[in-house]
Amino acid sequence: MGSALTSIGLPVALGIIMFGLGLSLRPSDFARVAKHPKAVVVALVCQLVLLPAICLGLVVLFQLPPVLAVGMMLLAASPGGTTANLYSHLFRGDVALNISLTAINSVIAVFTLPLITNLAIWIFMPGQGELGVQFAKAVEVFAIVLLPVLLGMLVRWWRPRFAEAMDKPVRIASMVILAVVIAGAIASNWELLVANVGGLALITVLFCLLSLAVGFFVPRLFRVEPRQAVASSFEIGIHNATLAIVIAQTVIGSVEMSLPGAVYGVLMFFLALGWGFILRRLVPVQVAVAAPAE
Repeated sequence: MGSALTSIGLPVALGIIMFGLGLSLRPSDFARVAKHPKAVVVALVCQLVLLPAICLGLVVLFQLPPVLAVGMMLLAASPGGTTANLYSHLFRGDVALNISLTAINSVIAVFTLPLITNLAIWIFMPGQGELGVQFAKAVEVFAIVLLPVLLGMLVRWWRPRFAEAMDKPVRIASMVILAVVIAGAIASNWELLVANVGGLALITVLFCLLSLAVGFFVPRLFRVEPRQAVASSFEIGIHNATLAIVIAQTVIGSVEMSLPGAVYGVLMFFLALGWGFILRRLVPVQVAVAAPAE
């Protein structure tokens, strides 16, 4: 059952999730970046530079076992999840910016994810180079991440009405599949999880909260408008845990390495929800005024 989930269930689940993302994207989502270059650049620097650095600091501080340390870095290298768009919508963020950031992040992750993961393996597991994401495996990452997105975008261009009709069902299916995948990953690795749950729960909670806070306060420091900072916060704070689990288990071939992603995938929903209500208190006037204008 566990091996079937890993070899078939995980890639299929991620494929559906990324296809659903593609259905919501247009080429204009990439072009829109030119209208808000500052918000995009600040968010990308947070995502690609600050978060891996913060995660590295946490991993060293908590003295995680090497495999789990690499799993945390893999999670940090994963792009924002599609759930970020939902949270941004719920808490009055700039959803259009979320969609653009997710689109760009999905493309960039094809290159940065193997790079950061290999660097983490080199730091924490020297001599274990065979576990790294070599060129052939990097091509596999491309196929897992980008091809379903491109297919979804192609369907939207070819059959826009069908894409719009399928958007909500695919989103719901994505959420259900995500829950099943994470539950399956936890169930099939229960003993490993119980042995490490104390350290993993605390470090994943801290990482998620720091990611959400960095995603909001750093853009505000650079005078990015509040609604865009809210969007950036959820985009940076909500990682694609499923991608981290899939890469760990199917590309690298390490079940233990997927545990940080599994624990994070469960906890982030509640943390992001609580953070959303805090954001409403932080920017109530600006967001409330900006929301109706859209």
